[in-house]
Amino acid sequence: MTDAAIVRRVLDGDSDAYAILVDRYYDRYARFAVHMLGNREDAEEALQDAFLRAYRALPRYEERERFGAWLFRMLVNRCRTTAVRRRRREKMFPSGELALLSASVQPDVEDSAWREELTRALAVLPAEQREAFLLKHVEDLSYEEMAELTGAGVSALKMRVKRACSRLRELLQEEHSVGTT
Repeated sequence: MTDAAIVRRVLDGDSDAYAILVDRYYDRYARFAVHMLGNREDAEEALQDAFLRAYRALPRYEERERFGAWLFRMLVNRCRTTAVRRRRREKMFPSGELALLSASVQPDVEDSAWREELTRALAVLPAEQREAFLLKHVEDLSYEEMAELTGAGVSALKMRVKRACSRLRELLQEEHSVGTT
């Protein structure tokens, strides 16, 4: 069943049909949100908020748009808002308290040291570069799709991806040179 057909069912009163859309997009978009925000709790908050906002906005959804792209734009905006909110929240806590809070949360065991290094390096990138890198290399979107989602121009996105790749290369090389000395 197409996304548009499911949306029509929801708008016709079958609110349970929305769960089909949630199931269809949840894993992929959760992965993006975790990479974008750096932790599962903030990612989950942004993702749930995006799904809720999309549900409430369904009457304004136009079938000429792909539902997935429409929802993804909402998620990107929610990730940006969540990141800003987190930065404000972090300013309110002394660094020692933040370290204690972080230590009290059990991190998920990652399947490789490489993934951990990459995650740390991604977290260092400016948000716009991290977002562009993830959209291009994790979500495998074209620059045109990225432009549609973010509102940025194709040339600006290409530059962000290029700068992100260069910076990631530097960070990962630093990590390896520190680890081998």
